[in-house]
Amino acid sequence: MLWLLLIASYLIGSIPTALIVGKLIFGVDIRDHGSKNPGATNTLRVLGKGSAIIVVLVDIGKGALAASLPLYFNLDVEPLYFGLLAVIGHCFPIFAGFRGGKAIATTAGTLAVANLPLGLIAFGSFFLVIFLSKYVFLGSISVGLSLMIYSFISTNVNFELIFLFFTLFLIYLHRSNIRNLILGIEPKINDKNLINDRIPPKNNNLKM
Repeated sequence: MLWLLLIASYLIGSIPTALIVGKLIFGVDIRDHGSKNPGATNTLRVLGKGSAIIVVLVDIGKGALAASLPLYFNLDVEPLYFGLLAVIGHCFPIFAGFRGGKAIATTAGTLAVANLPLGLIAFGSFFLVIFLSKYVFLGSISVGLSLMIYSFISTNVNFELIFLFFTLFLIYLHRSNIRNLILGIEPKINDKNLINDRIPPKNNNLKM
């Protein structure tokens, strides 16, 4: 049962939400547009607010559902492990050629179930860093950093190595953003030129 649920967690995370929304509503592969990342931020950039909200909610739900599996089946196993497998599935989805998103929304769902106070700390950092820097990727990396730092200084959280590797994983996932920042071409969230990447839905009467 345990291994089946761990595999199920990965498969849940592998559901490529942004890819599905892009193809069903807009008839495009979002990985060919904008930053080419099939996540919520690029969905907002390319497909608009409505589509981005759908992607965020479903991706959060993926992490929350996976983390809930051991609770539902009364297993004495840390829910975080199941949620992290969903995060890996989200980033390397078997249903989308292992080309996935960058972990953040699914991580939010995982922490909402596994450790809500820790999730509030991590995503408080996420929004604060974005507000101050206007770079989404810096906010994303700050999620891992805040989890790692808190786990090292808190006696109630014993996931130091997990969050250390998670931080390195986030840095790896955002390596193209880091390179773009160094080159001076990484767009800020309030960059007005991002509207140029917006594409209309297949049905132009459909507002997303």
